[in-house]
Amino acid sequence: MKAATAIGIVVAIVGILFSAMMDGTSPAAFLNIPALIIICAGTGGATLASVGMDSMKKIPSLYKLAFAGLELDLGARVQLIVSMAEQARREGLLALDAQLETVDDEFTRKGLQLVVDGTDPELVQATLEAEIDGMITRHAQGAAPFEKAGGFAPTIGIIGTVMGLVHVLQNLAAPATLGPSISSAFIATLMGVGSANIVFLPVSNRLKQMSSMEVELRMLTLEGILAVQAGENPRVVADKLNAFVPPDERGARDGEDGGGAEELREAA
Repeated sequence: MKAATAIGIVVAIVGILFSAMMDGTSPAAFLNIPALIIICAGTGGATLASVGMDSMKKIPSLYKLAFAGLELDLGARVQLIVSMAEQARREGLLALDAQLETVDDEFTRKGLQLVVDGTDPELVQATLEAEIDGMITRHAQGAAPFEKAGGFAPTIGIIGTVMGLVHVLQNLAAPATLGPSISSAFIATLMGVGSANIVFLPVSNRLKQMSSMEVELRMLTLEGILAVQAGENPRVVADKLNAFVPPDERGARDGEDGGGAEELREAA
């Protein structure tokens, strides 16, 4: 499900609030503006200091990507490469040149262009592997702000709680206010731990998962392009590439090439 991340976060928040309401606690009791400021400013500042402004600027687009999800059709990519292998066997590698404009995925198109240009197989492999390594690095940098925020938020929450308790201890002369003041002090810890484990870390993990999916798709594509260049039998190519595809996804729709594989790369 593409929107699984957004749905999961909503389910977690609603479940926690509903549980609190069952115990007689009003959701309004968790709304503490000073604690919210401490968590947002403290976590945001610490994360900015860790990853830099360039990474922080990409956070909105990465949130959008994590919530929208990313579907990569491995079976369709196999079908595309097998069709290219069939054409190359019938008409030669140069015949693929006319088909390059119909390939939406930039990585696939670049690999096929190298093959059509007569590049040595070792250089084709090295070039495409460098592209994959670069993509992995970019994706890791994209997930870093969320991972860092997930580590900082609970600690910032504790700092906020300690600050609140200091205020409580300074006002021991007013016993009637101690209960509400202590309760408010612990809201910062709740917000810090909650935001880390319900938002920041799940989003980070989701981005890492999508990165792994795209790496797998690109490794499949790399193997296929090298097989096409080597002139392997299309059936052998299909069998080799289907090893990357889950059994229930094999035999994908003809004519599709798993569009959208570049979305995560561009966002990160």
